[in-house]
Amino acid sequence: MTEIKAPKKLIEVALPLDDINIAAAREKSIRHGHPSTLHLWWARRPLAAARAVIFAQMVNDPGYERSLQRGVNKKDAGKERERLFEIIRQLVLWENTNNETVLNEAREEIWKSWRETCTLNKNHPRAAELFNPEKLPAFHDPFAGGGSLPLEAQRLGLESYASDLNPVAVLINKAMIEIPSKFAGRKPVGPIPKGVRQTRMTEDWSGAKGLAEDVRRYGHWMREEAQKRIGHLYPKVEITTGDLRPRVFSCE
Repeated sequence: MTEIKAPKKLIEVALPLDDINIAAAREKSIRHGHPSTLHLWWARRPLAAARAVIFAQMVNDPGYERSLQRGVNKKDAGKERERLFEIIRQLVLWENTNNETVLNEAREEIWKSWRETCTLNKNHPRAAELFNPEKLPAFHDPFAGGGSLPLEAQRLGLESYASDLNPVAVLINKAMIEIPSKFAGRKPVGPIPKGVRQTRMTEDWSGAKGLAEDVRRYGHWMREEAQKRIGHLYPKVEITTGDLRPRVFSCE
């Protein structure tokens, strides 16, 4: 059996744990745009930690002998490792969740490490199957739960597969991973609601923005239809700025 040459990964050596922990703790107070607003999952992993762990699992540690002809100077390896740590520090910030500049830098490092691994194993008898330098390994999570890991793997450029025994978890993962990716980069197809002006002739429909806009348009349509059909059951009231203090009424 031919031995597979597996470079030591960054996660096996060191991580900027303090920065990851701070970002993960901060996530608890963030609600706008967070997957937890879709559905609260009791064992959801922090997105910051998931992103950092997947990145560190895919990236080779600089201390590994990257070439069969030369070794790596420990001082130089330390500097390179610190550069990778800085990528992680930027990667885990909530503000950079959809920052393509930061994400692309991380994706490039993952590709770089994967191609190094492919080069090391180019003479393996199954190299064409297992070590294709033009195709990253897929990410598999058989117990995906709230979907943090497959979501962040997808964000880092990996093809994600998720499953779970709980049908609620399956639905969450479909809504976060499968459906948005099918409509990525597409413009909305629903009609613009009446009374809503199109501010620009061209829009940025990158990512799932087109899908999100369609959901908003459909939601607007549903609200208007509900108003037509059962609005008479909910008479309009005038809200004044009078005394809004809570009142206690006695049953005596």
